[in-house]
Amino acid sequence: MTITEIEEKVKAFLVEELEIDEDKVVREGRLKEDMGIDSLEVVDIAVLVEQQFGVKIKIEDFREHRTFGDFCDFIYSKLQ
Repeated sequence: MTITEIEEKVKAFLVEELEIDEDKVVREGRLKEDMGIDSLEVVDIAVLVEQQFGVKIKIEDFREHRTFGDFCDFIYSKLQ
């Protein structure tokens, strides 16, 4: 799976499931500050990542990644 495919899937579930404004979901977009993702939504995202990619992530993993691009790169690295 390419990084572009990962970005498209993650963007789709952020927009559809968490109702984040599509214009805010860009590589340099900050997850907390720009997209407003809170601690409860992090749990939802962890479940969605596991369902979509078969990758288990911990809450701590999510906190280490500040931007959408960083988070997608992290998922990509887990798939390699």
